[in-house]
Amino acid sequence: MKQKIQTEHAPKAIGPYSQAVKINNTVYFSGQIPLDPQTMQLVSEDFLIQAEQVFLNLQAVVKAACGDFDSIVKLTVYLVDLAHFPIFNDVMARYFNEPYPCRTTIQVTALPKDAKVEIEAIMVL
Repeated sequence: MKQKIQTEHAPKAIGPYSQAVKINNTVYFSGQIPLDPQTMQLVSEDFLIQAEQVFLNLQAVVKAACGDFDSIVKLTVYLVDLAHFPIFNDVMARYFNEPYPCRTTIQVTALPKDAKVEIEAIMVL
């Protein structure tokens, strides 16, 4: 049975999708971009601040699903500029412990709301 996961502590969906969906003990997270959950606006043009906000948004949905970052097994990261890859790694290292989740990082032409980073995840509880 598919269960919708939702929290007011992360940005609302800006389309016909859920923040996350739980099936059995697996949670699939929609991509999070660096929006302020209250204003639904980008938090900054600065990549470092955007990366921090993406993890805070993801963390809020992870918590709503009764999990933590240690339960995340896979991340997919979308960057508008791969030059930000080292900065992203530094930010990610502050949120995750070893063993780190599997990860794919992809450079894209554009992201919603002109974000510079988006992250989607899979978590096993």
